[in-house]
Amino acid sequence: SEVAGRMAVQIGAHLLEKNQGGKGVLLGGVPGVQAGKVTIIGGGIVGANAAKIALGMGAHVTIIDINPNRLRYLEEIFQGRLQTLISNGYNITRAVREADLLIGAVLIPGAKAP
Repeated sequence: SEVAGRMAVQIGAHLLEKNQGGKGVLLGGVPGVQAGKVTIIGGGIVGANAAKIALGMGAHVTIIDINPNRLRYLEEIFQGRLQTLISNGYNITRAVREADLLIGAVLIPGAKAP
């Protein structure tokens, strides 16, 4: 849902704070300090809304999805402000390692979440 995607980033940003036990990363960065990296696995409604909020906060955003048409659509609506990657083991491993915040937004109707 739209709300879940938006809340995921808000809650994740809060949990990244040092006083919450996080790494002390500010998603939007500050002058002289790189912005945080958000990786979103799943480019549907939840993932797109998470990306919208993360980009609004100034984060570097990567969305991973299995559907190349969906990735093209996301690049178009976000006007190239995020990175899109096709879902495969290499891309997932690399993006997860680099992420400050990882959001799982995959839905396969009738199946368990991966």
